[in-house]
Order: sequence, then C-alpha cells, then structure tokens
Amino acid sequence: MSNEAPMAGGIPAGGNGRDARVAAPMKAVNIILDEHRSLAAVLHGMLYLVRAIRDGKSKPDFKLFGAMVYYIDAFPDRLHHPKEDRYLFRLLRLRHPASGDLLDRLEAEHVAGETKIRAVEAALRRYEHGGPQHFSEFADAVEAYATFHWGHMRAEEEQVLPLARQYLTPADWQEVDEAFAGNTDPMFGAAAGDEYETLFRRIAHLAPPPIGVGPER
Repeated sequence: MSNEAPMAGGIPAGGNGRDARVAAPMKAVNIILDEHRSLAAVLHGMLYLVRAIRDGKSKPDFKLFGAMVYYIDAFPDRLHHPKEDRYLFRLLRLRHPASGDLLDRLEAEHVAGETKIRAVEAALRRYEHGGPQHFSEFADAVEAYATFHWGHMRAEEEQVLPLARQYLTPADWQEVDEAFAGNTDPMFGAAAGDEYETLFRRIAHLAPPPIGVGPER
C-alpha cells in the first residue's frame, strides 16, 4: 500500500499521507461545533418562548427577543459564515473538487440566511409595535428560520466536516485552525469573540428557566 496521500481531483493532498492528516490538530472542528451549539441554543430558546406565548404560559419579552435575534443575525453573518467560506470551504474545493455542488449550496444558504433573519426581525417589529394580532406571523418566521438553519448546520456537520477530515492536509488545517481561533484575520480577533460571548451571557441572564437564569415570568 502506498504511503502517499490520495489524489483529490489531481491535486496531491500533501503531507505524509493518511497518518499526517489524522494527526492534524483540526481545532477548527471543535470551534465550529461549539459555535453551532451556541446558535442552536439561542434558536431553541426562541422556539421555547414562542411556544410558551402560544400556549398562554408566558408573555412576550421583546427585549429578550431582540437580543436573541441580534445574536442570530450578527454571529453567523459577521463571524461564523465568513470563516467557513474563506477558509474551510475554499480549501475543501481545492483538495476535493467533487464537493463543489455541496459547497455552492451551503454558500448560497449563507446568503439566503441573511434574508430569512431580516424576515424574523421585521416580524418581531410588527409584533412589538402592532400588537398580538402579529404574533402568528412572528412565530411562523421563527419556526421557518430555525428549520432552515438546523438543516444547514446538519449538512455542514454530517457532510462537510467528514470530507474536510478526509481531504484537507495538515497545512490546510493549520490555516483553518488559525482562522477560526482569530489569529490570522483581524476581522475575527478576540474582541469580536468577546462581544458575542458577552451577548450570549446577557441572553442567558434575561431568559427565564429552563432556558436561562433570568426571572420567571
């Protein structure tokens, strides 16, 4: 058996073959999964609150909803998705061109997600300023966005990350890891990460149990 790395679309994977790829740090994978979990937690929280309002168990907290929508809007669009497009997806296209259709779809979903979260924001404003008659529109927008985003994250975790583990080289992973750790691109420095961590903690302190530690309503 050859010790050389497999060829991906005619481009050598480089390094010292399969063992080198396995030994690559792949710290970005854990960061991606952690960021997905944070986003999923906020989405679950919004759905929980929406369903509690629908069932008559809670009243709307527009300050909390606003913080949640801002987090979902700002975190993927400004921090998470650009790193995926610029580093992980770009290198996977290079090493495994057959992934192009999948990556095209996911990049298009990154763009579509911006439109969908705008719809959630607009529905929230109408609900806050127009009254309970606009609740169903807001609830439907939240449900639709959550379904869309969970499908997107599932495709990344179940399709993209396994391919990246298989085809990216140790040098590729070093570049991706540094980008996701905020070490190579000034757009993604520690200050940006701290901003979102602070916002996430604020949401947790505003949200009532069982999704947060704020006061029960």
